[in-house]
Amino acid sequence: MSARELLPLNALRAFEATARLGSMSLAAQELRVTHGAVSRQVRALEEALGQPLFVRRGRGVALTASGQTLRESCTGAFEQLRQTWSHLQQSHARSAFVLGCSGSVLARWVIPRLERLRRDLPALTLHLSALDEPASEGMDGVDALLLLAAPPWPGGWQAHELAPECIGPVLSPRYPGAERLRELPAEALCDEPLLHTASRPQAWPDWARAMGVPPDSLQQTQALPHLYFLLEAAAAGLGVAIAPQPLVADDLAAGRLIAPWGFRPTPARWALCAPKQASDPRLTALANWLRQELAET
Repeated sequence: MSARELLPLNALRAFEATARLGSMSLAAQELRVTHGAVSRQVRALEEALGQPLFVRRGRGVALTASGQTLRESCTGAFEQLRQTWSHLQQSHARSAFVLGCSGSVLARWVIPRLERLRRDLPALTLHLSALDEPASEGMDGVDALLLLAAPPWPGGWQAHELAPECIGPVLSPRYPGAERLRELPAEALCDEPLLHTASRPQAWPDWARAMGVPPDSLQQTQALPHLYFLLEAAAAGLGVAIAPQPLVADDLAAGRLIAPWGFRPTPARWALCAPKQASDPRLTALANWLRQELAET
């Protein structure tokens, strides 16, 4: 056999099971193949070696001297493979799954739900990474990204779309004129100071167009570097902010913010994205959990 010639692993598996169980029928049951398939595999080994490996004994088989020598090597090799496989599976199950998302999503939506996530997915050890730079296609340092973005997605990604993005104006009940604004149509915001983030200047114009309000009539005043700061400014009564509905759901429920005009869908999606070749079962479990949480939010 040359150094590059492949070993007949399927035939060796059939031989090892037969030698261990003393029966080709039992080996066939364990390997979930037919008796004939095991017999052919063993015969192929014997022909390749030029010597018998078994002799018939009653309804079973017994090893020849050559068979015994091969069995000792096969048993050790397959047992080592089984142990290594089991170890790798256990190590993978114990390793942390690194999820990247923006600092604002992390602070306002993911962290408040961590206890529930740990309860619902106890086998998932999740590490969180705040990413405020644009996501790279390679996703260096993370297993997946939780994004609010518009497709199409990069060709090297698999994207589990979770929910459509819905955005709307929010303000504090302590904001001057809040009670008045509750009763007015969306056009009333043309006369109010509107808070926005420098990273997403199109949010207000997109919402205005969806509401039939001329985007040029809006007064975007104070710009904040992150959505988290934007919403804290709104909660402090400094102006009217615009935000994705899930990120303000807890504030709306607590009465820190109000949303008099509701929320409107945008072309963006909540998505859990990973490298295309990733096959980690934890990815699907996390995507399903996030999808359910967003639906309930």
